[in-house]
Amino acid sequence: MSLRQFFVYTCEPSRTHPECSDLDGRFGVDDLHNDSIRPLFPRGPSLGLKAILLAIMSIGLMFADDRTDTLNPVRSFIAVAAVPVQWMASLPNQAGEVAEHFASRQSLLEQNAELRDQQLHLQARLQKLDGLAAENARIRALLLSSKRLHEQVLIGEIVSSSMDPYRHYVTLNKGGMEGVYKGQPLIDAHGVMGQVVEVTPMSSTAILVTDPNHGIPVEINRTGLQTVAHGAGDSRGLALPFLPANADVQVGDLLVSSGLGGRYPAGYPVGVVYDVQHESGEHFLDVSARPAARLNQGRELLLVWKDGAPPVTNVAEQLDQRRDAGLPAFAQSASPQ
Repeated sequence: MSLRQFFVYTCEPSRTHPECSDLDGRFGVDDLHNDSIRPLFPRGPSLGLKAILLAIMSIGLMFADDRTDTLNPVRSFIAVAAVPVQWMASLPNQAGEVAEHFASRQSLLEQNAELRDQQLHLQARLQKLDGLAAENARIRALLLSSKRLHEQVLIGEIVSSSMDPYRHYVTLNKGGMEGVYKGQPLIDAHGVMGQVVEVTPMSSTAILVTDPNHGIPVEINRTGLQTVAHGAGDSRGLALPFLPANADVQVGDLLVSSGLGGRYPAGYPVGVVYDVQHESGEHFLDVSARPAARLNQGRELLLVWKDGAPPVTNVAEQLDQRRDAGLPAFAQSASPQ
């Protein structure tokens, strides 16, 4: 205790004493809290003694915690009390994880959009490749059928068709420059398609066997019975209107070209009978046949030259002629009206 604190303590009960009044003038009560004045008699143990006592207490606590379960409740309480502190300490890490999650989500969204675009492009290419594969198969079938023919042939392509449902005409990309002539028969890998009715230097127009104005001499392959197959102009395909009621015709009979009239070579498939009707009192059968050619499938066909027809110009020569004339390699023509 310092001298000032001593006087203040002894004079505190009686402030009327003259010495105490004088002490108040020299030492204010507020001066008791001034730490710059060192006490005369220091209190408490020294710092070294405190450190030793704390060390002994720590060793005792560690020993008690290791050997007994006395401190388990204290440990549990401290663990529960430390949970908010641990949560606060983990906030920066959790914030980083949330930011990384949103960044990863945005990256995944961008990758998904890019993959969807790639999928659309690949699907478009796949569709084109499917079309090319089907076209290649049709051309191979045409080439295979041309090897079985003794006539000279040329592969052509249909560039347009008539929009009139009652007129079955198509326009080809082959014309007079390739040796195409009026009345030339057309076939595909399955049968007769029709004949050329109009020729221009770079294109030609053909009528199909299903047109109502077209007729082709045929014979039933099973019996050799000959007749004429007319285009029905509708979904029936072909009609055989001049067969007598007692004619031997059955569903499934194959019709082939007979060669009569000299327009179509003999032996080409024309159609297959799918319906035979005989109405009571009628003298003729009502026979319908389905065309053998795939008229509505594919664009490729064969133009057939009969014996004695002018030879087909070489393809390289055709291209040279068109190039010299300033014309495109493949002619385009409008569909006939």
